[in-house]
Amino acid sequence: MINVGADLDAVYTALDYRTPALGDVFHGAGNKAYKFIKYSEEAAAVDGVAGEVAYYVADTGYGASTVTSDLSASSEIGAGVLQAALSEGEYGWVQIKGAATLSIALTAGADGDPLTATGATDGTLDVVSAVTDVVVAIAVDASEKEIICDFPC
Repeated sequence: MINVGADLDAVYTALDYRTPALGDVFHGAGNKAYKFIKYSEEAAAVDGVAGEVAYYVADTGYGASTVTSDLSASSEIGAGVLQAALSEGEYGWVQIKGAATLSIALTAGADGDPLTATGATDGTLDVVSAVTDVVVAIAVDASEKEIICDFPC
């Protein structure tokens, strides 16, 4: 865990003694938390955009802290909201807890709805429709793309 500030919109091309470690969590102001991740474009070569939702890469993503914006290459488990634009192999932060505003509209939903990656489109979230869907956020103001993040750490 990081206790002294983090440059949340920084993009790193390599890891060294000056960077956070993959999977590090930073607790910031306003009851927000962030996780340090590696971005993978996967098969669709989709770059990540600040403010969109990223998902854990299928099968190994959570353990390796590797995410993608390509929903079809994921396990449909939301990882968090990207804090910077990221390309293949770059490192940065996703917001995992607290209030956030997405850059892409929700696939569906209304204020107060629980949200999931299951059934969403790239970079966003959808309404929970089955008991097996992983809830990763709650819509606060769906029309304004405002959510409360509750992604897995």
